[in-house]
Amino acid sequence: MSLKKISELTGCSVATVSRVLNNPDYHCQEEGLSERILETARELNYVPNSSARQLKMGEDARKGFDVDVLLARFNSLGEDAFFEEVYRYLEVELLKQQCRLRKILNVPDITLLEEGKIFTRSQGIVILGKCPSGLVNTLHRKYKAVVAIDRNPTEHTIDEVVCDGVKAAKMVLEYLHELGHRRIAYIGDCNMEARYIGYYESLLNYKLPLQYEYVVSTGQTQEEGYKAYDILEGLATPPTAVFCANDVTALGFITAMKERNKHRKKNAYRPAVASIDDIEMAAKFSPMLTTVHIPKADLVHVAVWMIKDRLNGGHSEYLKTELPCHLMIRESSGVHVL
Repeated sequence: MSLKKISELTGCSVATVSRVLNNPDYHCQEEGLSERILETARELNYVPNSSARQLKMGEDARKGFDVDVLLARFNSLGEDAFFEEVYRYLEVELLKQQCRLRKILNVPDITLLEEGKIFTRSQGIVILGKCPSGLVNTLHRKYKAVVAIDRNPTEHTIDEVVCDGVKAAKMVLEYLHELGHRRIAYIGDCNMEARYIGYYESLLNYKLPLQYEYVVSTGQTQEEGYKAYDILEGLATPPTAVFCANDVTALGFITAMKERNKHRKKNAYRPAVASIDDIEMAAKFSPMLTTVHIPKADLVHVAVWMIKDRLNGGHSEYLKTELPCHLMIRESSGVHVL
């Protein structure tokens, strides 16, 4: 199947199709066009021309596989901006590796899969987010290769490619501490969340007290980040810096901060803000968000390699691969920018 055919079906140029299929960071000006091109390519089982030629000539004997995706912590991609971006990279990487993306499943679907009410012919599955331990055995019965992409490692008997949330949180706290902040708040999930653990351990390391009024437990949504601003601003001694567990929460917090201070000439409350994930909006927002960059493209590339290598008999042990992350220092961690 050629780029020209996809071009005809989507009503755009061959060059545009090529850019979308080979660069996950490329966005068409026409809304929804990139998604339409990817969907058409999946439906047609598109294989990149160079790879197809190699296969035809016998230069590449590796087999393409069918792969499903499991949304482990949410029901739709629109609920998590980070994993929505990871999924976009995954679509393109699977196309490049001559694999076919078949089904997008959530946790309730796995029960239906086990009961035979949903059928799949896929040999592998990529898990986005932390997988409930009770699903692991079911996934092994249904798939020959199970790979998880997550922010934190687990003890599950599956292949995993991760960035460590504890280390990422400590990176943020170290930077805020170096800036001179001693009253640092946390906004996010506190239920065995690695980023909260990193926050807590950093306070201990810097001999700072854990002030419970500075911990705002949320479901890590933009709406809850927005509400968290009023909670912290209303304290008798509010924090000078805020660490949000993810970018979406941080953007909600900053939105509230901008709105509340829009007409204030005195008593404005503008703490430094930093977070983790580095979603695309982080660098487009005003002020631009200081955040920890997680290498989404590399996470995906390694995950697809793990699936293909296991299905091709390349490894039998469960691999745990941790990729590094790094801090992106931008405007939001400086109090002078609003």
